[in-house]
Amino acid sequence: MEILWLSLPMLGIGLVAGLIVSIVQATTQVNEQTVVFVVKILSVFVALIIFGSWMLERLDEFIKWTHEMIIIILRTE
Repeated sequence: MEILWLSLPMLGIGLVAGLIVSIVQATTQVNEQTVVFVVKILSVFVALIIFGSWMLERLDEFIKWTHEMIIIILRTE
């Protein structure tokens, strides 16, 4: 579940960017596949820059929680 939350901003922005470019290509009848690819890569990169600190904080909290749970489980055995 944590992986879904961490990947959601990048996947969502990539999806929206691809959809917008596809609509523009359909209306202008320009069917160049590299345009969609480049726009998606750039949008995912921008999303990583914007949401990267949040993602690292969330991942850090998850790792700390997992480590604490491992210690608790090992102590009870």
